[in-house]
Amino acid sequence: MSRNPDRPLSPHLMHWKWGPHMLVSILHRMAGVGLAVVGGLLLAWWLLSAASGEAAYESFLDWFTVDSGAINIIGVIFCVGLTWAFFQHLFNGLRHFVLDMGAGYELKTNRRWALIVVWGAILATAGLWVWLLWPALVNISAGEF
Repeated sequence: MSRNPDRPLSPHLMHWKWGPHMLVSILHRMAGVGLAVVGGLLLAWWLLSAASGEAAYESFLDWFTVDSGAINIIGVIFCVGLTWAFFQHLFNGLRHFVLDMGAGYELKTNRRWALIVVWGAILATAGLWVWLLWPALVNISAGEF
């Protein structure tokens, strides 16, 4: 079979104009893999350490907390990162659900919803962590530790 030289070849990615819909597509895949791999391994580690006794569970907690029981920087990175991945994957999954019904394919609508997914995941993550840490934030602002 020979190729018709008058017919153009499919352009490479470098020829496409980058847009938010491309970003959320890549972030959706990254968030799904992150939730499955990192979240799954952390869940398995937590369950195994809890089932293996107090010493194993203390070893697990030592990775993510300081001596006072507060979360350390490693715990913050994992917890906030997994929370963001959850919301990013959730909101983009809902966006895809609407797209599967045949709605939202107009360029402006698709761009708007892609941006809403990105900012919604960031705001939902920030909102959840502010809500979770609110008692500690109030105590710190009152001078109590």
